[in-house]
Amino acid sequence: MQSRSPASRTGRPRSAAADAAILAATREALVDLGWSKLTLGDVATRAGVAKTTLYRRWAGKNELVVDAVAELFDELELPDRGSLAADIEGVVLQFASILALPEARSGLMAVVAEATRDEALRERIRASVVDRQKRLVLEGRSRAQDRGELPAEPDPASSARTVDLIFDMVAGAVVHRTLVSAEPADEEWVHRFTGVLLRGLAGEAAHPADG
Repeated sequence: MQSRSPASRTGRPRSAAADAAILAATREALVDLGWSKLTLGDVATRAGVAKTTLYRRWAGKNELVVDAVAELFDELELPDRGSLAADIEGVVLQFASILALPEARSGLMAVVAEATRDEALRERIRASVVDRQKRLVLEGRSRAQDRGELPAEPDPASSARTVDLIFDMVAGAVVHRTLVSAEPADEEWVHRFTGVLLRGLAGEAAHPADG
């Protein structure tokens, strides 16, 4: 089923409290009911709002679940542990911890599966989850450059490609490890993964890819 266009934002301003209650209720319903049985009516009841309130904010179940899961990832923070390696380990452990939550695991896998046949939903996942969390790569890379751990990359296009690549490597590895292989992303695995990632970054710095 194709995603519908976002509902009109005319009328009374949105209530942040109502939004928070709806997203929390969605995550609760994911845990209790699972993706297939979750309905907007049940979410509205749990959140204490009218069903029409949900439809004024979200076009349907897919979009609602994306935003509910995205809110979890918005809690990610890049710690300043004094080195790029330690910073990466800190944020990857946070990421793995979020993916271990039943609501994150079931919600993310469900919307990714739905997105294979829904381009609008893919765009929403990209905007709400992927693009928002690239801030962590930008922050960590800038901090490492200030420390002298990574060289500056003055060309904006090349820099953007590097950020995309780093994000894809980190997110892809952790999602595959936790959700596909169903193996723990514990401190030992994260430490080994970070070492491999940093060796790759060192190689990229020494031999930058051609334009």
